[in-house]
Amino acid sequence: MKDRTDLAVRANVPTRRQAIAGVAVAFGGLALASTMAWAEAEDEISHAAESIHQEVAFKTSRKRVYEALTDAKQFERVVQLSDAMKTRMPPGAPPAQISPEVGGTFSTFGGLIVGRNIELLRDERIVQAWRPAYWKPGVYSIVKFELADSGTGTKLVLDHKGFPDGDGKSLLEGWNKNYWEPLAKYLG
Repeated sequence: MKDRTDLAVRANVPTRRQAIAGVAVAFGGLALASTMAWAEAEDEISHAAESIHQEVAFKTSRKRVYEALTDAKQFERVVQLSDAMKTRMPPGAPPAQISPEVGGTFSTFGGLIVGRNIELLRDERIVQAWRPAYWKPGVYSIVKFELADSGTGTKLVLDHKGFPDGDGKSLLEGWNKNYWEPLAKYLG
């Protein structure tokens, strides 16, 4: 009788091979569930994100371009020459308020563009968390200005990333009409 009980008990105990196969199936199921969750999360990421890359030449020093972009009094003159001044700037609003410090805030074109300075490397690089006032609260893009010597002038490389899909065309137009054209006039 004892042999039969032992056999009955042993029949319910998996062999080593069965145990290993069971563990493999369990981990495989977890991996599949994890992969499916990852695939679902990836569906929420925009793979059509827009960005703007521009290279603009100015016939002046890096120092002068840097200061025009980071000094409120100088940038006010750029704003005065801009398309925004003629068409969209709120009446009576200060044209430019720019902190000269990392972490400091800025407001340009009468508050149409606002943000915070993330990195300021004198005469070389400016990185900003940047947003037009019409975007949803808390939505910021990243704007990077790189300045390099180019012959007797300066090459400014702009990289603008992380803005809402569909805004690329109007932002590109804004960079040209409100930054590059008036900045070139101001810097002469």
